[in-house]
Amino acid sequence: MSSAPLSIIQDDLGEPGADHARTYVNRELSWLAFNERVLAEARNPNYPLLERLRFLSISGSNLDEFMMIRVAGLVGQVQRGIERLSIDGRTPSQQLSAIRETVQHLNDIQQDSWRALKSGLADSGIHIADEKQINSAAYSWLKTYFLEEISPVITLQAIDPAHPFPFIANQGMGLLFTLKRDKPSERSANQVVEMILIPSGLPRFVRVPGEEAIYISIERLIGRFADHLFPGFTIIGDGAFRVLRDSDIEIEEEAEDLVRTFRTAIQRRRRGQVIQLELEDDFDPVAEQLLRDQLGIQGATIVKTDGMMGIAGLGDIVDEDRPDLKFAHYSPRYPERILEHDGDCFSAIREKDIIIHHPYESFEVVVDFVRQAAADPDVVAIKQTLYRAGNQSPVIAALIAAAEAGKSVTAVVELKARFDEEQNLLWAGQLERAGVQVVYGFVDWKTHAKVSMVVRREESGFRTYCHFGTGNYHPVTAKVYTDLSFFTADPKLTRDAGKLFNFVTGYVEPHRTEGLAISPINLRETLYAHIDKEIENAGKGRPAVIWAKLNSLTDKGVIDRLYAASEAGVEIQLVIRGICCLRAGIEGLSENIRVKSIIGRFLEHSRIWAFANGFKMPGDRAKVFISSADAMSRNLERRVETLVPIRNHTVHDQVLQQVLLANLLDTEQSWELEPDGSYLRMEPGEKPFNCHRYFMTNPSLSGRGGALEAGGVPKLALRRGAV
Repeated sequence: MSSAPLSIIQDDLGEPGADHARTYVNRELSWLAFNERVLAEARNPNYPLLERLRFLSISGSNLDEFMMIRVAGLVGQVQRGIERLSIDGRTPSQQLSAIRETVQHLNDIQQDSWRALKSGLADSGIHIADEKQINSAAYSWLKTYFLEEISPVITLQAIDPAHPFPFIANQGMGLLFTLKRDKPSERSANQVVEMILIPSGLPRFVRVPGEEAIYISIERLIGRFADHLFPGFTIIGDGAFRVLRDSDIEIEEEAEDLVRTFRTAIQRRRRGQVIQLELEDDFDPVAEQLLRDQLGIQGATIVKTDGMMGIAGLGDIVDEDRPDLKFAHYSPRYPERILEHDGDCFSAIREKDIIIHHPYESFEVVVDFVRQAAADPDVVAIKQTLYRAGNQSPVIAALIAAAEAGKSVTAVVELKARFDEEQNLLWAGQLERAGVQVVYGFVDWKTHAKVSMVVRREESGFRTYCHFGTGNYHPVTAKVYTDLSFFTADPKLTRDAGKLFNFVTGYVEPHRTEGLAISPINLRETLYAHIDKEIENAGKGRPAVIWAKLNSLTDKGVIDRLYAASEAGVEIQLVIRGICCLRAGIEGLSENIRVKSIIGRFLEHSRIWAFANGFKMPGDRAKVFISSADAMSRNLERRVETLVPIRNHTVHDQVLQQVLLANLLDTEQSWELEPDGSYLRMEPGEKPFNCHRYFMTNPSLSGRGGALEAGGVPKLALRRGAV
């Protein structure tokens, strides 16, 4: 069934806390295992070369963020003497030790992958940092470009007692040069050290004009022509370096002005503690020691790189105009149900609930929902949550237009969306200036729910329309993330949505909801109740099955509940893209649990829960939910999230017997979790199935369920091992 396992995640069960280690997988090591699966796609021979380069870049970006957030947090715990154990019983220092060994392994794989891709791309006419391609014409152009475009922008900074050591920003890259005067001087030192910090506004790679693509990295370009910067000196040593800093933001509960507090915190992030220092493998020893002394790198990870520094930057080259080296272009379908109503979103929703599957179906329908609300004279109010909206957001523009048209518009802007805090502050300012009532929600909880609510005046009275999503209102990520958008005018759910907004904007906790479960109020308890119902059904000899699709499963309470269900005989099939702290397939603990991860062209992001509910066939009696929440403690306890019941018969079957089932059936992009915590890539088998390809080529969900009626997808079966 499967190929050889990935190597980095087989835990040492002899470590301290071995009992916990036999029961749970370490959160950080599980995340690193996920990133190794991403990195494996950079070596996937079935993918075009530039797509493989994209996966390599993503793995580098992922690893940078992991160091800046997760590793930084552990370093801080060690420095403060905190000995809190992880779910698998490790202290922070034990986790750091295992992480650093694994990170080094991943860095080695990244560089090996880079060398292989560099060679393959060169064979296809894309040359990156390839000195052989720098002929006299290219050299002449690069020299002119350097002198006219680069030299005026960069600043030389001498490193000596008369000049304070310059500040190196987070993710900052620079070069150090050790120089010797050509003519000795009695007034000045004959040997000096100079630093050049590369401004963030400069391109990461410079492309030489011409049909054949020749790229040179900015650090190599500066190094190549550095002699023009230092007349009268000979360069006797040089090297490039890169710095990562602690980038987490902590907000005090008693913050009086959240906006001002976040602006200050963003500034602090740029000056956070150094977490990783990346150096070229042949970095000048004198310059290296100077960096170590000046940066105060106690507790930092030192990475020596013999290939490309800042792997994430390779993503810029993916934009090269070579369609032959990329996935075939895909244009999302516009939902058929909306087209049948001449583009009238409200008319279509009023007729029947609609489910939209992004990116196979266009995110434009979500934008049109808000745009139509903004332009419709019968719409009196719009309420919208905004977690990540991107730097060019048509949703924001529609909300501004609605406010300017005199409608009551409320926007819940989450300032604590990591790495989007600054952008969200900008959006909040624009919205407020347009007359939108902007609310920042809770100080100590993030508002992560994806909800849009429109109140419209109609002949029968006021009617409310809602959009519940599993993903953000972000037009860029909606093209590559698989998410679900659920549109409904069901009065029970729309009343619940109103209570949700009152909870966030006015801190009025809903005492009772009619369908919606909301964290941190009752989402955990709702999940537990459904898991317990499956346990009860198993005890009565009735069919008992749990299916779930999530990004992460780390919460001990949920894991223990699933273990209890497995021991009671409940069949459990999970699709967990990223972190999974549950151990699958262990006799007497989780022998009835199967876990797989899908990594492919699109990023699996939707969250779905389904419970057999005691019936032999799922039909419309199985309980199906979509959610904005992963099974993580932060989502269940420290975020405002939604768990939305899917009751409409057609939508129910589309989510359960198309989206969820296709993920369970996938063999071409799937990795199976083994009891020891390692992952095996599944063999495609005699009838390979690729869920991404299936959804790209089959009728849209918002049609009439045509794929189901035509038998395009097998039905779910509840027997052991089925699917």
